[in-house]
Amino acid sequence: MINVTVWNENVHEKNNPKVAEVYPQGIHGALASGLAEDSFEIRTATLDQPEHGLTQEVLDSTDVLIWWGHKAHGDVSDAIVDRVQKRVLEGMGLVVLHSGHFSKIFKKLMGTSCDLRWREDGEKERLWVVDPAHPIAQGVGHFIELEHEEMYGEHFDIPAPDELVFVSWFEGGEVFRSGCTFHRGQGRIFYFRPGHETYPTYYNKDVLKVISNGVKWAAPVNTTRPVYGKSEPLEIIKGSQS
Repeated sequence: MINVTVWNENVHEKNNPKVAEVYPQGIHGALASGLAEDSFEIRTATLDQPEHGLTQEVLDSTDVLIWWGHKAHGDVSDAIVDRVQKRVLEGMGLVVLHSGHFSKIFKKLMGTSCDLRWREDGEKERLWVVDPAHPIAQGVGHFIELEHEEMYGEHFDIPAPDELVFVSWFEGGEVFRSGCTFHRGQGRIFYFRPGHETYPTYYNKDVLKVISNGVKWAAPVNTTRPVYGKSEPLEIIKGSQS
């Protein structure tokens, strides 16, 4: 059983009637419901909860954290960001969605601005699978087509991904690295682009399939944690003065 925490700032849903109409239970609620068929133990957390719902106890019992943010990146406590980063380095998986590219936690883990080009015209997006052998692409066809989405375009200011799984093409002509994996410490990170708040993207079965696959891929692997610091030799060192 994979323990998943779905984090959403839950601001647009409260302030924008159009978003509330699309996601009456919040983006976090839609994701939790959409992923419920998989063998996950799912809980949700939001910005307005004490410690943003990401207490040490919650994070310690989370295998994979899903992150959606946009309007309130600056309201996320630096102390909580540090806490999440520590858990990722220790092995907790992280799935960052859409505008979460500008979140404090993603920028901290990437070490770059994570900036990009964008346009909100509700245009067609076609996400091409460029690594069909990757487990995150399992069960997905050659591409996923979304009739209406916000455009993100290159250059995307991130480090070169460890693996590139999806590349998006937009009706206006731009392309974008829309499915990227990274390793930081013992943790695995998957960034997945679709999910603007005014479109029903998180009800799309293929999008949910990719997110589910991303959770499974990012889940911790039960290996021995590395030991750091001064180390005693395993063999006798000839000529040692000690």
